[in-house]
Amino acid sequence: MARSSRKDEILQAALSCITEFGVEATTIEMIRDRSGASIGSLYHHFGNKERIIGALYLAGTAEYAALLETGFAQADSAERCIKLLVTSYIDWVVANPDWARFLLHGRGRVEAGELAERLREANHAHAARLHEKLAGYFDQQLFKAMPLDCFTAVIIGPTQDYARNWLAGRSRTPLAECRDLLAKIAWDSVRA
Repeated sequence: MARSSRKDEILQAALSCITEFGVEATTIEMIRDRSGASIGSLYHHFGNKERIIGALYLAGTAEYAALLETGFAQADSAERCIKLLVTSYIDWVVANPDWARFLLHGRGRVEAGELAERLREANHAHAARLHEKLAGYFDQQLFKAMPLDCFTAVIIGPTQDYARNWLAGRSRTPLAECRDLLAKIAWDSVRA
């Protein structure tokens, strides 16, 4: 996360506190102390702890989506697009392990909070962009026939499961070392 603005500094501080103390134990005061922001600045930018949590979640998913978008600009085949979905996810998780842990465990809280509609909109936009990028390959029947709502789970499911175990310290092999293998498995799972 870039430290280019006060808002970013607050989000970075929130992530640091959440990583150290957990979501429930983290308080506005902790975030204020760690960020150096005034209480007025915290409330000006976010309003409350739940909005900070929601903004942190949305910022993480947006950063991953931006990484994916950059890759899509160069991916010129169905295989490269599918593998990109896996490799971008792995690259982001490896570069941002604390943020990734938060995203893996914080979704339900955000879905139940004030920013639930913004999360739904962001997820819808992300899904639409994926569909747009892959539509031509679907039209060419380069993928196995399967329900569209299963397609992404088939691609990212094994990677997300391994990442969850790696982030929890339950896997010995570093996630980055599994990058090519998991990308190949994803492609093999969906190619016609």
